[in-house]
Amino acid sequence: MSGTIKDTITLNNGVLMPQHGFGVYKIENLSEGETAIRKAIEVGYRSFDTAQFYNNEGMLGQILKDSGVPRDELFITTKITNEKQGYDQTLSSFEQSMKELQLDQLDLLLVHWPSHLHFYDTWRAFERLYDEKIVRAIGVSNYQIDHLEKLAAKANVIPAVNQIECHPYLTQKPLIAYMKEHQIASEAWSPLGRGAVLKDAKLEEIAKRYNKSVAQIILRWHLQSGNIIIPKSSTPGRIAENADVYNFLLTEEDLAAIDGLNQDMRTGPDPDKVYLEI
Repeated sequence: MSGTIKDTITLNNGVLMPQHGFGVYKIENLSEGETAIRKAIEVGYRSFDTAQFYNNEGMLGQILKDSGVPRDELFITTKITNEKQGYDQTLSSFEQSMKELQLDQLDLLLVHWPSHLHFYDTWRAFERLYDEKIVRAIGVSNYQIDHLEKLAAKANVIPAVNQIECHPYLTQKPLIAYMKEHQIASEAWSPLGRGAVLKDAKLEEIAKRYNKSVAQIILRWHLQSGNIIIPKSSTPGRIAENADVYNFLLTEEDLAAIDGLNQDMRTGPDPDKVYLEI
């Protein structure tokens, strides 16, 4: 079965998270935001991923409130930015995020990047918010295996999600295997590699056979591989195209061929370097 955009992943605490969400990174203009987010809702998206760093929590909160979609149908994620990490700053900045998003309870809160200075203090604040049921699930972003192992040594709550850069040129197979073993869901940011993989000859060949775009092939690969995805676009046509990936299935041979494109190529920062900087 090829599924639907309403398909969910069961997180390690039983919370159901949509596997296919919508990212709002770099959407800061209100007019652009209204066009993109309303189109996303129209084509079936109910999961929305933002962050303090994106400077659009308030915009997203207002558009979702005005959309008429019932709160219990939405799944909203935000992230604590690097400058706001630490126990007290996490709690105070989270309170501001909730005001911006106009929420009483958040679905998923993530640590945006690992920080050697605030590593345990930030997570302790997360555990408090989780224990108080202000957040339904807590997780991390851009954590490598060594970061996850370090966190596990003192954490009372295991992260439900690790949001990582993942696309055909950076498949992250060892990290994802570790996460699967420890019941941490894998969520791919930049699932299309910021466009870096869209001209790949092998992907173009596969796309032609299925009469689909390269982007649709990549998103289908993610879904069949078990990744949560949050493609972003402000173009209505591409938003609709990215949602239209539920009427075909890739073969095992094609999945393996895409796996084989890995180059360990990052389009974003190296988490190990960021860890030492913040």
